[in-house]
Amino acid sequence: MRKFSICYAGFRRLPLAALMLLMTAVASQPGSVAQATDDAVLPPAIFYNPIPREQLAFLSGYAGRPGKDALRDKRINPVLKQVIPRTEYHYGRDMPLAEASDTVLFEKSMPVEVREGRYVLIATHGGQFLEGRGFLWFDLQEGIGLGGIYFHPVNGEPTPTLAIFSRQLSQKTLSMSQLPAEFERDLQEWAAKAGVPTVTTRYFIPENGKKYVLEHDEDYCYAPPNTPAPPQKTCQQWNSYAADVDLNAAWFMQAKHNAANAMVWGIDRELTAWLGVRNQSCGGGPGAMGCRIRMTRRRTRALVAAP
Repeated sequence: MRKFSICYAGFRRLPLAALMLLMTAVASQPGSVAQATDDAVLPPAIFYNPIPREQLAFLSGYAGRPGKDALRDKRINPVLKQVIPRTEYHYGRDMPLAEASDTVLFEKSMPVEVREGRYVLIATHGGQFLEGRGFLWFDLQEGIGLGGIYFHPVNGEPTPTLAIFSRQLSQKTLSMSQLPAEFERDLQEWAAKAGVPTVTTRYFIPENGKKYVLEHDEDYCYAPPNTPAPPQKTCQQWNSYAADVDLNAAWFMQAKHNAANAMVWGIDRELTAWLGVRNQSCGGGPGAMGCRIRMTRRRTRALVAAP
């Protein structure tokens, strides 16, 4: 996805009528922000402080066994300290992120998956409390660890939500394509088994313990070679929904200064007004949905990039 330097932050101070005129003009100009394409390849995320292979090797011995067994092995404790950021997370109540991870990982364990002798997935497929479920994923060769918690928040934030975390990450902007391809593959397979929606609010929590939007940059209209293309209308609706989900999450996190335990209530009137202006600017013709997707992604990135 291409990054743009145009800043929308100042738009929030414009009167609604002026904002509408400005965005209508932007949407109608060839080559403008609203019509630009998103074809740039983002650089892979950098993972710091790789975990020594000898510390992770024991995990392969748990293949096919319940994930709880691996979590009860004392050898995993120093590993988790290198993966789970030290921060307060809101999972029904404020608690350390490590506690929230333990809570979801000890309910309804799935068998540990070890793929190619290298990629390890410890996961659950659902719990009683807030429908929580989660995972830990490791690349034994690269010394990389990632975790995730999915649940239905009751603190006013967009719901349901999936937060992916790693203390080995330090960046503050991230899209799914920047994470390891093998992780994305295993994440998709776990989501299908665990009943996690195809598109849901996503965040990532890096080493600093704050929470940021993990942007959807998947193209749901993409079809691999020699496979039938998905129906254009349906896949574009998925792309549109993903863009809207990211915008809601970005607005929420900016309002709450990226706190991992943020709470909020009520609908943001500025967001509602912006969506109305966007829809009116893009009109209702054949290209309206594509226009809305592009404008929404620009707005999301402006919010994500804002101090």
